[in-house]
Amino acid sequence: MLVTINSAVRDSGGFVTVEGTVTNNGQSAFSANLWVGEETALSHSGASVAGAVLVDEAGKKRYYVLRDTDGRCLCTMGLVGIEPKETRPFFAQFPSPPESTTSVEFELPTMPPAKISISEG
Repeated sequence: MLVTINSAVRDSGGFVTVEGTVTNNGQSAFSANLWVGEETALSHSGASVAGAVLVDEAGKKRYYVLRDTDGRCLCTMGLVGIEPKETRPFFAQFPSPPESTTSVEFELPTMPPAKISISEG
């Protein structure tokens, strides 16, 4: 799987929205069941990017995907049956780090971390 981050935008409401795509470069269909993370409360989100985390190394803080009132992530769900060579969009919304934080690490279970820059929306 190839995860591409297209943007990470901080809005005036105090949130950061990360948007990108996932592309299946493998030989068989992929479902993001492991990307939901290990937190039991997020199991309702199903195959999703609910396990994504923003890490502010300088501030020594982790920011987890936000949830709705039903406990589902504010992120793309239903990432099942992604066929070889297929690309799908995704998003995940997080609480915003302080405005002085302009770079964070994006972490997704089973994938290597990636440094991303936060732009102002």
